[in-house]
Amino acid sequence: MASSSLFPLLCLLFLSFSISSSKPIILPLKTQKIPSGSIPKPPNKLFFHHNVSLTASLSVGTPPQLVSMVLDTGSELSWLLCNTTSSSSSFDNRRSSSYSPTPCSSPTCTTKTRDFSIPPSCDSKRLCHVTLSYADASSSDGNLASDTFHVGNSATPATAFGCMDSAFSSATSDGGTAGLLGMNRGSLSFVTQLAITKFAYCISGLDPSGVLLLGSSDPLPGSTSNLSYTPLIKISDPLPYFDRVAYSVQLEGIRVSTKQLSLPKSVFEPDHTGAGQTMVDSGTEFTFLLGPVYKALKDEFIQQTRGLLKVLDEPNFVFQGAMDTCFRVSGRVPGLPDVVLVFRGAEMRVSGARLLYRVEGERRGVDDVYCFTFGNSDLVPMEAYIIGHHHQRDMWIEYDLQQSRVGFGSARCDLAAKALGVGLD
Repeated sequence: MASSSLFPLLCLLFLSFSISSSKPIILPLKTQKIPSGSIPKPPNKLFFHHNVSLTASLSVGTPPQLVSMVLDTGSELSWLLCNTTSSSSSFDNRRSSSYSPTPCSSPTCTTKTRDFSIPPSCDSKRLCHVTLSYADASSSDGNLASDTFHVGNSATPATAFGCMDSAFSSATSDGGTAGLLGMNRGSLSFVTQLAITKFAYCISGLDPSGVLLLGSSDPLPGSTSNLSYTPLIKISDPLPYFDRVAYSVQLEGIRVSTKQLSLPKSVFEPDHTGAGQTMVDSGTEFTFLLGPVYKALKDEFIQQTRGLLKVLDEPNFVFQGAMDTCFRVSGRVPGLPDVVLVFRGAEMRVSGARLLYRVEGERRGVDDVYCFTFGNSDLVPMEAYIIGHHHQRDMWIEYDLQQSRVGFGSARCDLAAKALGVGLD
C-alpha cells in the first residue's frame, strides 16, 4: 500500500480550449505531487491509493483565484476546498464577489447524482449541505454553490460546484491541489455546464509532455494513427449498479500477445442489475477487471512470461488492495507480451513499461518488486471494469459527446504539445 509521502511527478500537461468558434486558447498546466489521502475520492470510486493524479489549473471567482483540480472523467460534481488551512491552494469564497451559496430550496440542491452517498440537506442557514462519504469511513462536508470559472479568456458565470470545508489532511504537506474537476456526462459536471461537446487528452509515457484539449481538433496533432471509435453504451431503463452518466463502453475481449482469452462475451456485459459495465476513467490510475476475467488474464500473463519474470511468492502481498500479481525483478524489466483490450470497434494496446509498476520501498534482496498494472475489482469490491489513465498513455483519448463515442489512437504527446505551440522546458 502507498505511504503518505509525496509521489513522483508524472508529466507536464497543457490545455488547449475553445468554448466558442474563436481561436483556441492554450494554457500551461501540470500534474502535481499528490499526497496519499489528501484528496477525498467520490463514494462510487474504487478504494485504493492514487500514486499519480492528472491535474488542471483554472481560475475561479471575482477577482480570479488560481486553483489546481484533479481531472476526473469518472465524477460529476466539481468541488473545491474552501477557506481551509489543509491546502495551500484552497479557494477563499469570501474574497469572491461572484460567489453564491445554493439555498436548499434551489432545484440544483435536488439534482440526483451518484457522487452523493446520501441526499443533500439543509443547514442552519437554509443552504444546501452535501456530504461525500468514502470507503474508509472518512467524509467530506460542504455546501453547493456557484461562481465564475475562468479558462483562458473565457468566463462562465454561475457554474455549480461544491465548496467543501473539510477533507482528508496530509501528515506532511499538501500537493497544492484544491479539488476535483468533474468531467462525466451528468447535469452538474463541468463538461455539461460549459456545453463542451468534445475533449481529448494525450499523456506521455516517456517524457514530461502531455496535452489536454477541450474542443475540436481535426486531425489531432502528434497522432501516429487514426483514431478508432467505440460507441458509448446507453440503457433505456435505470438499473441500480449502472452509472448512466459515465463514459461506459463495451469491452468484448482481451488478448495476451496473439492469444485471445477463452472467455464468453457475456462475462463482459452488464447483468440485469447493471453491474459489470466498462468505464473509461481519467480519475483512476490503473485498470481493474472483474474477478473471472482478471484471473484468466493473470494466469495467461504468468504463463507467457515464465523465464522472463519471477513471481513474488507471497500470497498476503496485495498492492493497493486489489493487485496481487507481483514479481521480483533484478535490473531492467525484460520484453513482455502486449495485452490488448478489445472494445466494440476499437482496441487499446498495453505494452512495455505500462504493464508493470515498481512498488516504491519494496525490495527482496537485490530484486525490486513490480506488480501487474491490472487489478481485481472483486477485491475492492466494485462490480465494474475500470480503464485507468496509466493504460491511456502514449495515446489520444477522445470523448465525443456529440456522436456518443470514445476514440483511441496512438500518438507522440511531445509532438502534440509542440504542434499546439507549447514549448517545454
